[in-house]
Amino acid sequence: MSWQHRIAEALQTRRQQQRLRQRSLLTPDGAGWLRHEGQRYRNFASNDYLGLSDDARIIDAWQQGAARYGIGAGASGHVTGYLQPHAALEAELADWLGYPCALLFNSGYAANQAVIGALAAQDDRILADKLSHASLLEAASLSPATLRRFAHNQPESLHRLLASPVGGETLVVTEGVFSMDGDSAPLSALHQLTRQAGGWLLVDDAHGVGVQGEQGRGSCWQQDVRPELLIVTFGKAFGVSGAALLCDRQTADYLLQFARHLIYSTAMPPAQAEALRAALQAVQQGDDLRARLAENIARFRHGARQLGLALTPSNTAIQPLIVGEEARALAFSSRLRERGCWVTAIRPPTVPPGTARLRITLTARHTADDIDRLLEALHDAQSE
Repeated sequence: MSWQHRIAEALQTRRQQQRLRQRSLLTPDGAGWLRHEGQRYRNFASNDYLGLSDDARIIDAWQQGAARYGIGAGASGHVTGYLQPHAALEAELADWLGYPCALLFNSGYAANQAVIGALAAQDDRILADKLSHASLLEAASLSPATLRRFAHNQPESLHRLLASPVGGETLVVTEGVFSMDGDSAPLSALHQLTRQAGGWLLVDDAHGVGVQGEQGRGSCWQQDVRPELLIVTFGKAFGVSGAALLCDRQTADYLLQFARHLIYSTAMPPAQAEALRAALQAVQQGDDLRARLAENIARFRHGARQLGLALTPSNTAIQPLIVGEEARALAFSSRLRERGCWVTAIRPPTVPPGTARLRITLTARHTADDIDRLLEALHDAQSE
């Protein structure tokens, strides 16, 4: 079998399964709107939960940072790429979230891969929620440790796995808010069980930080849990991109020696770090935005119940509507677009087989009229 044949066969299989992923060329067109091929749509697919991606304060900070430091870091942080904006952002994040140290990464995917890859050894075990993000599960499966998965958000399932003996260390992995289901992990119970077994808990709070907890400090703060390893990302509520690990000083020193994604990648642009410092301030001062988002979530869920829509039990900005088969999800998404609402169909392998869904996301930028129009579109689309 040639490379070309293997590639063609894989693509054909995806097409036959109704799982072929495609990108759409889009243009932002005002708060909460997109434009595609001349048509304007309400955007219900974005992770920009607080609407900060076009915030003038953050844009200005990036522009000023670029004027002061240039548009790129120029090297790894281990060479000449670690500059004052990086150090300032790390210090501000650590102080805000109550950790001794923060380390910046170029993405949440890179952070998860780097941390797990650097820590896991031959006799260790990684116990991950079965619906954890692909970056976590891939990192665990590629590591020399043994990967076992526990039932989604079920501490009892984790407890059974922890009861088995292990020769090395134990790392328990979960998300704060699950990206495809919108539900929250029972972090207190998971952390208690993990500590009783002498292990560490890693929480990826990409979809919780900025939205959950006091000042948007995230799911862990909201549940009064301080995991040994906390990953926060900046491409959702912060409206920018990048990520950070929060941990103790010794672990940070260790990762500076052994985390390959950190060592062998060009550092985050310093102008981006300046933008993230401004975004952090906007998040900290964003109680009104979080209140508006909560109102939109409540309005949508109330309307969805009246329509008899089978939403998952989520109180977050992620409101999945499970439809089952891939073809049905694609058709549903297409009917919504015909009615001016951009909602993405999520299919396996991103989600388990038989659970293809519309991943509806709400933001603080949506108005009551936007929510009502979405509900009308859902009612009409499901009636066809």
